[in-house]
Amino acid sequence: MKRIFIIAGEVSGDTHAAGLLRELKILEPDMKVVGLGGPKMREVVGDGVEDWVETAGVVGLWEVVKMYRYFKEKMNAVLDSILDQKPEAVILVDYPGFNLRLAKSLRTAGYQGRILYYISPQVWAWKKGRVKTMAQVLNLMICIFPFEKEFYEKSGLRTEFSGHPMVDRVVTLKREWKREPGFVGWFPGSRHNEVRRLFPIMMDAAKIIKQAVPNARFAVSAANETLAGFMRNMTDEHGMPEAKRWIETGTVYDLMQRAQAGAVASGTATLEAACFGLPYTLIYNVSWPTYVIAKLVVRIKHLGIVNILAKREVVRELVQGDLNAESLAQATLELLNNAAEREQLQEDLAEVVATLGSSGAYTRAAKAVHEAL
Repeated sequence: MKRIFIIAGEVSGDTHAAGLLRELKILEPDMKVVGLGGPKMREVVGDGVEDWVETAGVVGLWEVVKMYRYFKEKMNAVLDSILDQKPEAVILVDYPGFNLRLAKSLRTAGYQGRILYYISPQVWAWKKGRVKTMAQVLNLMICIFPFEKEFYEKSGLRTEFSGHPMVDRVVTLKREWKREPGFVGWFPGSRHNEVRRLFPIMMDAAKIIKQAVPNARFAVSAANETLAGFMRNMTDEHGMPEAKRWIETGTVYDLMQRAQAGAVASGTATLEAACFGLPYTLIYNVSWPTYVIAKLVVRIKHLGIVNILAKREVVRELVQGDLNAESLAQATLELLNNAAEREQLQEDLAEVVATLGSSGAYTRAAKAVHEAL
């Protein structure tokens, strides 16, 4: 019986890891899986996976620093567990701040099994020097963007391009919705600190939009009921209790297909929005210490993956100081009021999505893991 230890630390990582494990179980029915992840992984492999994504899924340097003790204790516990259990392989899913440190620590401590990485960390954007270390400690990189394969293979790291899982999800989630005039979709992210920073700006932008387009309607996608409750409390604190009616859970992909325009927090959801053809603006706001340090280390011109893949600004980016209620309202109104602009953006998004590969991404990723084992 093969034993695998797997780690995902965010909601999107939980989704991708669950998809990978589901396909891997077909190839390795007796495989024993333990690790850290979320509810979707537990649905596939059971109680051996600890659900920690709500706690672990923080974003920003300052936010991580505040939880330093928690992450240090968790790192030590995971390291001890892997060294004690000696699984044939450790699968690391995205979450580079934790997972890359763990990979290095495992090799330093003498772990001899396979270390496989799924969903490439974006070191091509911020720390290219890390690739040499990754090539020394990892046995395989499985990437989901086409340009990453050549980037990693230059370092000597064996790399497979599996295609992007969102291609498969779009096929199953696409509906025959017609976009509703004046309907705005807000997508403030899946983490508490993202929502805390972005949702108030969205509420204020909605007031401005409503003045210009009286028939405008709004919906806000909450990643789960915990965040929905958090957002409902925020509406009272912000003096906009009527915004409670906007908040929805479990409808994110429907909203992306029904809304005429929207705003999406930087991250996985921006690519999902692109796949569904939503005319949107990318928004990003973190603590200023985090932003300043990020500016020092990030080596790419654009923040959003759609723009990175296109090598130009397809989607407008409102980042940090450029993001406020007025700028968000203006960007959204331009999309609501200009049909030609919306259609051109949708054409550009479709071109980018076409580069992501064909369906079957999780199956190809699972085969790559199986061969590595």
